[in-house]
Amino acid sequence: MFKTIKYTLLSTIVVASLFVTACGANGSAEATQESNSIQTAVVATIAAQDAAHIAITSTPAAPGVTQTPLLFSPTLTPLAPRASPTLPGNTSKSKCASASLVSETIPDKTIFKPGAKFTKTWEIQNTSTCAWDTSYKIIFWDGNVLGGAYVYNLPQAVGPGQTVPISLLLTAPTEEATYTSKWMLQTPDSAAFGVGQYNAPFYAEITVSAAAKPNYAVTSVEYNIVRDPATGCPANVNYIVYATITTSGPVELTYYWAQSDGNSSNQITIKIESATTKIVSNEWKLHIATNPGLRWMALVIVDPVYTEYPHAEFTKTCGG
Repeated sequence: MFKTIKYTLLSTIVVASLFVTACGANGSAEATQESNSIQTAVVATIAAQDAAHIAITSTPAAPGVTQTPLLFSPTLTPLAPRASPTLPGNTSKSKCASASLVSETIPDKTIFKPGAKFTKTWEIQNTSTCAWDTSYKIIFWDGNVLGGAYVYNLPQAVGPGQTVPISLLLTAPTEEATYTSKWMLQTPDSAAFGVGQYNAPFYAEITVSAAAKPNYAVTSVEYNIVRDPATGCPANVNYIVYATITTSGPVELTYYWAQSDGNSSNQITIKIESATTKIVSNEWKLHIATNPGLRWMALVIVDPVYTEYPHAEFTKTCGG
């Protein structure tokens, strides 16, 4: 179709030129100028038609398919650890830089396969007098970034005294080792702060193992001692020790409680299905009026690995 148009226009040039020449046979400059103008206009038209033809034929689309432009989302610019953040000090938001760690998922030293993805969640409490908005950030601070970004916006606004779950999708490295990934919070004017009295980073600690049967085990035991009643001098007082057992994966274990008076409990077997924490307890009832002084109870794991844990000590007194 475009070739036909082109040849028609060329024929028009020739005819128009002859016509103008005939009308201006006396060699007038006006006739010559008019002829040149016609030729220029027609050539420009042909060039435009050629360009249109190229534009259409160079981008064919399948019948019934609508072509749409590709859209690219901007990538998150990493923030190098310790590059711009400063610890709370002489900054306008330093009074807002106060937080505490309430709880967390994925116990320390949990074992993962190389390249495994997991979500670590910290429950952080705003212990400042400020309301945090989403211009506050979560920043990578030290260790291994574990496949995460270097900076995230706080997921939601958090008022004073409220808590916010901070969940990061992370990836275990491919090399077998133990890795720690440390994170901090950051105010809008770049004051970095952590949790607790010492502004410590909150972190994930994992172990990577490619073994078909990893050596899952108990990674820690922490005690909490409760006196019931808390105060006073009744005839009998119960001292209860709670042991929080943390494991790196599924474990079946057998344990018993040892006591300073030589009376140990029976052995107990429990099955833990995944890397988690499990609380077990032992109660010792004492007559408050006799033999005051230091006592202790201790957890002893018999299987799969025999381990005697430190003593949970308490003092038998009338006052508390």
